[in-house]
Amino acid sequence: MHIRLDDLTGSDIIQLLREHLQGVAQHSPPESIHALDLDGLRRPEITFWSVWHDGELMGCGALKELDRRHGEIKSMRTSAAHLRKGVAARLMQHILEEADRRGYERVSLETGSMEGFAPARRLYARFGFVMCGPFADYVEDPNSAFMTRAIRATMST
Repeated sequence: MHIRLDDLTGSDIIQLLREHLQGVAQHSPPESIHALDLDGLRRPEITFWSVWHDGELMGCGALKELDRRHGEIKSMRTSAAHLRKGVAARLMQHILEEADRRGYERVSLETGSMEGFAPARRLYARFGFVMCGPFADYVEDPNSAFMTRAIRATMST
């Protein structure tokens, strides 16, 4: 697997992101969808990666800088043809390493609370994420599950 920065212009990644938005919409009411479209993912505070093997797109994910100490994971998606091959785990490791490199103290995420999102929540829990309240601009929503994990211990004086 090769993870690379992606400029979000290739037809494969555009199609995978369409599938991502359709999948989210299948399980969530419109007012509870927080997945970003292409323009949202192209914002300067977002770094976007895609995962490839032998020229085939396997998945994608992004890291949004909320502030200099806090990042948010966005748009984690594995192509249907590559489910259960370790794509999401490898990408999650990459994103957490990048968060550490940037000096973030915490990384958080929002995902759905419905059964369709259970595999994602299990993956996040395996990587040390725990349930938390809303962060950044999110508000309480019964259709959302908020999770967070420390990257670096904060120093107190």
